[in-house]
Amino acid sequence: MLASRTDRVPTGAQWLHEVKWDGVRVLVDVRDGVARMTSRNDNNVTAAWPELSAPPLGDRDLMVDGEVIALNERGLPDFRVLQHRMHLRNAKEVARLVKTVPATLMVFDLLRLDGEDLTGRPLEERRALLEELPLGDTTWQVPAAYDDGDMLFAATLAQGLEGVVSKRRASRYRFDARSEDWRKLAHRHRGSFVVGGWRPQTGTANRLAALLVGEQTADGLLYRGRVGSGIAGLTSKRLADLLAPLASDTNPFADEVPRVDADGTFWVEPRVVVDIDTHGLGYDRLRQPSFQGVRDDLTPEDLA
Repeated sequence: MLASRTDRVPTGAQWLHEVKWDGVRVLVDVRDGVARMTSRNDNNVTAAWPELSAPPLGDRDLMVDGEVIALNERGLPDFRVLQHRMHLRNAKEVARLVKTVPATLMVFDLLRLDGEDLTGRPLEERRALLEELPLGDTTWQVPAAYDDGDMLFAATLAQGLEGVVSKRRASRYRFDARSEDWRKLAHRHRGSFVVGGWRPQTGTANRLAALLVGEQTADGLLYRGRVGSGIAGLTSKRLADLLAPLASDTNPFADEVPRVDADGTFWVEPRVVVDIDTHGLGYDRLRQPSFQGVRDDLTPEDLA
């Protein structure tokens, strides 16, 4: 069952609210003590997650819906950390990454238990049964559900988590269906960054299509990513005119810029500050960034 997008957290006693995890969605079907993990597109991904596919309840028959997560160096769930593992099938390489990139399965729904199909029962009943399972200190965890959606929205925003999923207590589970009974709201965060370069539109030499931006720190300007969303038409021309006098032969970033971003970039003196909306906090690279405007009232020194 998939959640529909919403622009606000729904209110009322009929809703339960959960953290929106930044991971990989899986169904886990356990029969005769053997688990089969499938992705949203019904691919068998069991081999990628050996520490999760060993059923913590032994040979008990069940099916759960959940999200595989891994934490980055700042202790936040981060999809990009999982990317090192999610497509691997070589047993030796997977075993190595189990130690360096350990995963957890956040189980948020129980679809079958001891041979009984639970999908026709209300979510509230399914969760009550799920919370009774003796998972303890295993690699399967049951995340909390909350009555107060506004509180959870504020808390996840402050902690840099991905967002909130709200679910009707009475909702039945439907496989592969996107439902208004489940609603998701991802956070957008705005911050100010310094422009260190720009890239032209493919096939052109001077039409600005993206900015390379960094975070001003005590260690210098640290690269945070490439921003193309929100830059088009008049915005592109105005940015090009603003940056033209600042052209430089020197890369202003104190750390390494990935080659895929550096190739073809025109460097500029790091004087222009821009506001960027991004998805999530606490990451070395901006996620789904969107240009919001130039900050004429700020200098790079103001951000240090």
